Amino acid sequence: MLDTLTFLLEKLFLLAHIKLSSLLPPLGVECAEPPPTSKRCDREDSPPLPASASHRFQRGDLLEVPRTLFTHFGIYLGDDRVAHLIPDILPALTADIRQIEEMVTNTRLLVGVIAKRASVRVDSVEDFAYGAGILLNAMDRSVRKSPLAGEEVALRAERLVGTVAYSLLWNNCEHFVTYCRYGTAQSLQTDKFCEWLKLLIRDQRHAMLTALLGLLSMAYMGISVSTALPAFLIPFTLWMAS
Repeated sequence: MLDTLTFLLEKLFLLAHIKLSSLLPPLGVECAEPPPTSKRCDREDSPPLPASASHRFQRGDLLEVPRTLFTHFGIYLGDDRVAHLIPDILPALTADIRQIEEMVTNTRLLVGVIAKRASVRVDSVEDFAYGAGILLNAMDRSVRKSPLAGEEVALRAERLVGTVAYSLLWNNCEHFVTYCRYGTAQSLQTDKFCEWLKLLIRDQRHAMLTALLGLLSMAYMGISVSTALPAFLIPFTLWMAS
């Protein structure tokens, strides 16, 4: 069951996901002169850093790493520690701190997504990166607001450590870091996904394709309430929304 859900989620995100890097200006394009307290153009041309380069991070920096289905975000707290929001079902099942503090597995993460449970937890940079390269403050170039002072960013992240509700679209790791660093929670990944979904719904061809699949399912499985109702309602809803 978990393998099937993982497959469906992966296909959904592969179709909808647009890498955050596509939102950023091309490398080599000069930035306007930032305010004295802003770091919007810092490290613009820097390649991803390995986890071992944590000595280059400053308290309050925004770290991001590419994962299979999405980009994951965290706030650097200093001393090789990263605060990040990650789906996790285990805190709802046990109070054993030793188990909860172990690295979150894919199964724990997936069930956390389905159950809408997550934790803002603190891990080492290496565990947070999970073998991927780390982009440093790259979001500063795509968010209009200037970042807050590093200490304020880190304090905001530390105050939120613990179990939280989770929503794939409305309260994910990107909402967490943008709230901490810029003062307003938002998710560029969610915005792009919603735009893709809106285009998908508006395309009348998908309504006709869904109707055709519904007719084929009735021909194969027989006409019944369980086959006829979805075969009618889903294409009708898509058609009216298009």
